[in-house]
Amino acid sequence: MGARGIYENLREQIVAEVYGRGDVLPSARALAVELGVSRTTVTSAYEQLAAEGFVVIRHGARPRVAIKVAHSEPGDLVDTAAEPHSLSAFAERLRSRAIPMRVASEKLVADFRYGDMSASDFPTLAWRKAMNDAALGRPLKLSYGDPCGLIRLRAALQGYLWRARSIRCEVSEIVVVNGSQQGLDLCARLLLDEGDGFAIEEPCYPMARSVFEMTGAIAAPVEVDAEGIRADLLADVDARLAYVTPSHQFPLGSVMSMGRRQQLLGWAKEKRAYIVEDDYDSEYRFDMNPIPPLRALGGASNVIYIGTVSKTLSPLLRIGYVVVPRELQEVFAHAKRLTDRHAPSLEQEALATLMESGVYESHVRKARRQNARRRAALLDALQAEFRDLVRVEGAEAGLHVVVWFHDTPPSMAASFIDKAAALGVGIYSISPHYFDQTLGRSCLGLVMGYASLTEGQIHRGLKLLRRAYEEATGCGDVS
Repeated sequence: MGARGIYENLREQIVAEVYGRGDVLPSARALAVELGVSRTTVTSAYEQLAAEGFVVIRHGARPRVAIKVAHSEPGDLVDTAAEPHSLSAFAERLRSRAIPMRVASEKLVADFRYGDMSASDFPTLAWRKAMNDAALGRPLKLSYGDPCGLIRLRAALQGYLWRARSIRCEVSEIVVVNGSQQGLDLCARLLLDEGDGFAIEEPCYPMARSVFEMTGAIAAPVEVDAEGIRADLLADVDARLAYVTPSHQFPLGSVMSMGRRQQLLGWAKEKRAYIVEDDYDSEYRFDMNPIPPLRALGGASNVIYIGTVSKTLSPLLRIGYVVVPRELQEVFAHAKRLTDRHAPSLEQEALATLMESGVYESHVRKARRQNARRRAALLDALQAEFRDLVRVEGAEAGLHVVVWFHDTPPSMAASFIDKAAALGVGIYSISPHYFDQTLGRSCLGLVMGYASLTEGQIHRGLKLLRRAYEEATGCGDVS
């Protein structure tokens, strides 16, 4: 039992008057011996009780229950979900439209949740050494840093972006953020006001849609096809920005064609709008040659480029970066400073070390090979277990695929997901990625990530998924 448990136990007994007012309580030493914990643990519990007015502590004497106890009724201990007195318009929008939080389960045989990464892929030894070096090399004075990030890391990112993505930019144009989500949040708060329009892909990344909508801006969903966002449909869209994932559309996986990219840039120039380019997993390309990002093309002065290490190192690190147009450098710096001063410095130093030494890019190549094997295992297992019952989309790049189940209506998703979970398999419907979750889709679709799984887990998971499908649809053996 910890200090919190001891505190709660004693408080309940005091409120229930097991210990009356003025009663002497056991000494910290005696209670520690009785419970088998340290004296410090009991002392912490008593100090918390004293701070809340339940007990009185005097040096050299045993604690006593206070004569006037702060809470005299046992019912006072019950937490009630009271309504807040007053919330901002932002908070009210958040309460009404917040995306449910998903908690990963360690008990699943195979969890195909997108965004999870394998811990075994993480370069633990190299990262630990880089962090140790960063800690040992700390400056003489500890103070707040540049809100845009360490110059050393930004210089390393500048070189990496040129080598890996053909992006030419100045160090001053790079802002290091706490993951790409913070980059999106900064874009939303700095570029959108209540009532403004923003264009976004349909289907889309729900967390991007939400962060823009929370400003009070109004979404204009634009259809996506095999060439990416339908830029021809933007002509009549009045928007201050467009959010796109051109390198690997999320979730469908299409790659925006060069023609569409030029159309999109032309629209943004005509409308004097910004394009937010989320390049979230461009390091993973398997059956295709890379197409330069929008930010690397001519006429891209109004493109805000967002990148992250969540898909190359770990989502736990919360390190991303934004390449902003020159006219936005100052306001992004001020906004970042007001938000959280700056990203954690030790992690920035460690990442800079990995990038400068070449370890980071070597790790990315290794991770690409490992995930290529996982991808091949997933595609093989889908073919072996479901054959012509499914169609796979978006497998040429990234760390997920979309699997469409022919002749299976979207209304079957909940039953299928529940049956799979009961067998130890985590699967996720594509429906939440659409504004209209029923329009234009005649069959059930799943977004299946594979970067956290072994090849064995993938094969076992797909065998179980076939059983779940048979149980959910009642169609018997599908093999």
